[in-house]
Amino acid sequence: MLMGYGEVESYEDFANYNEQALNLLTAKFAPVPTWIYPPLAKLLAMFDLHEWGHQHGNFISPHNAIFEKQRAGIEEHLKEKWGDRIKVFKAFNFCAPFLPEQVLTQIQAEGFDKLLIYPLLVVDSIFTSGIAVEQVNIALEKLANEGEHWIKGQRYIPSFYNEPAYIQLLRQLVEDKIQHDLIESCLPSQIGIVLMNHGCPHKAKGFTSGIDESQALYEQVRENLINRYPLISVGWLNHDTPLIEWTQPNAQLAANNLIELGAKAIVFMPIGFATENHETLLDVEHIIEGLRRKYGDVKYVQMECVNDHPEFLKMSADWANPQIEALLNEMALAVNPSLVSVHSHDDHHHSHDHDHGHDHHHHH
Repeated sequence: MLMGYGEVESYEDFANYNEQALNLLTAKFAPVPTWIYPPLAKLLAMFDLHEWGHQHGNFISPHNAIFEKQRAGIEEHLKEKWGDRIKVFKAFNFCAPFLPEQVLTQIQAEGFDKLLIYPLLVVDSIFTSGIAVEQVNIALEKLANEGEHWIKGQRYIPSFYNEPAYIQLLRQLVEDKIQHDLIESCLPSQIGIVLMNHGCPHKAKGFTSGIDESQALYEQVRENLINRYPLISVGWLNHDTPLIEWTQPNAQLAANNLIELGAKAIVFMPIGFATENHETLLDVEHIIEGLRRKYGDVKYVQMECVNDHPEFLKMSADWANPQIEALLNEMALAVNPSLVSVHSHDDHHHSHDHDHGHDHHHHH
């Protein structure tokens, strides 16, 4: 089950989408009472409608169409190796009819009993894989049959921020773009590169917020480019919510800084996103518009995510192969969900008897 965020394609769905997002995402870092979600979602929908509909000529996000190409391409590679023993389904965190519960119902109906959960997301955090697993768990609980669970095997693929093949592909894409668009008009030291990560709130109620992995990804891509192009900065694409401290510098400030250091051209490359979405498109367009007003003589280049690049689809399938092999070779799990209440009570009891007054954290 290949998992992504999904983005609305019909403006009527904005409020529903926002409510899902608020419930799953915002709750992890902002102290928002749940009753406020539906009205807040409707309010945000009005802003979205203004931005996508009026400011951007009825923008429709290409995210879902690209994600379908990613799904189909990964499946094609995997079927070459495994044939009809596997099938790749897509699930979106926020978009019917591909919500995890709907997709798992279909997986069960088609007779599959082993599941590989694969969030196609660059960085692991509570906002990416965390909500994916949360939704899968809620769905699996609802879909559990009496007695033995229908799932007989489970595996999971974490993020790929440190996969050498992904880092090399990013480097190659940036170098090719510079060779194609800029090398005749600028010296290498006059080309600024903003490597864009998904913004992260610094405090996420103790959950992993993705900052460490995003930073590590940036450092590795930067290391691959810096000998040729010395002007490189991370640029975080933040959702500027009030009262929340976000990662800095944001992409606009990063570009500003590089221009102050003499950059005559700025390349915006999204490294923390594998699939194009409104952030990599609209947010970056807004940033470039703002910079043009201030620095009209600088050239701006907006690059795409890896999307359905053939090399990316092949590496994504390669990362799945060992997990599929393990699933097909493993003994079938036999899980009886009705036993859970009995055991959890015993465990609780046990930890109190032996550890009273000591650090409990390894029991959680």
